[in-house]
Amino acid sequence: MVEHRVYQALAQPVVGHLDPYFFEVVCEVRELLRNVFGTRNEITLAVSGTGSSGMETAVGNFVEPESKFAVFANGFFCDRLTEMGKRQGANVVRLEKPWGEVFEADEAADFIDREKPDVVAFVHAETSAGALQNPKPICDAAHQADAIVIADTVTSLGAVPVNVDENGIDVAYSCTQKGLSCPPGLSPITVSPRAADRLKARKTPVREWYLDLKLLIDYYDGRKYHHTASATMFYGLCEALRTIMDEGMEQRFERHVHAHKLLVKAFVDLGLTMHVREGHRIPNLNTPRVPVGVDDAKVRKHLLDHHGIEIAGGFGQLAGKIFRIGLMGPLATESNVEFFMEAFREALGR
Repeated sequence: MVEHRVYQALAQPVVGHLDPYFFEVVCEVRELLRNVFGTRNEITLAVSGTGSSGMETAVGNFVEPESKFAVFANGFFCDRLTEMGKRQGANVVRLEKPWGEVFEADEAADFIDREKPDVVAFVHAETSAGALQNPKPICDAAHQADAIVIADTVTSLGAVPVNVDENGIDVAYSCTQKGLSCPPGLSPITVSPRAADRLKARKTPVREWYLDLKLLIDYYDGRKYHHTASATMFYGLCEALRTIMDEGMEQRFERHVHAHKLLVKAFVDLGLTMHVREGHRIPNLNTPRVPVGVDDAKVRKHLLDHHGIEIAGGFGQLAGKIFRIGLMGPLATESNVEFFMEAFREALGR
């Protein structure tokens, strides 16, 4: 759900992609993103494109041909990271777990010590399953092996603490339409000094010209023409980030957790079980299991047709097995949980 203030911001007059005012907005966006990411990284910006463009920027700039790329695989978007790594010509190795499970510290350390990769990647909040991964053990083990760590924070940024610097994440990317409560169209990304040094020492040119971070930095820092960025999208993102700052990040995180707990209790009271065990659930992306004998597609259609509520189903190995229910931004309130559960009970026939 998009914040009302963001809709108003999107209506501002459009300026050019080299206009001084545009770069004023860009500078504010970059500073606000540092706050939300939990970093002081100089290289913090928004890439033109959806969250997948951020993923491709991260992989394309830091995974070189014939390098070893280690992926912690427990969901659909880990598979997408894997595919991007293969297309870069990397030697991709994976540590796999069922969708919805997370990786423990000893598992991360053993895998990285055994494989000794150049780059490690994991998904912080795996949208396909609802599992929230603790970044610290993966980052600590990767740094012991002198590897760069890429974190997918597409679903977590703005709703869950990411704490890039504290956790030791080298490269993190996200999107605008989930925890930031903004329309899709930009992909925030941040790069640590350690990763920046690795980029400078890169032996081969980045294959994706459009997503080459060196060129993007020349554009956003040096104001040298690279591509036609959308002023409108930056207006929206800037206002979304201001909204987060006005609420206060800690208060925002607590609000999402509170709404999540209310929703989980309501599911349990209905006799549903959660797919992810307690302590590893994403507060803003809830995944109750579909009860035996229930057609999840019919439930979702009823919600949309009769209440204008759209929720997602599982896909891949979880197709037909879970519901995926976003509780993000302005939706994460007690009244919205009550409104949803009333309609959900009706759709289930309970």
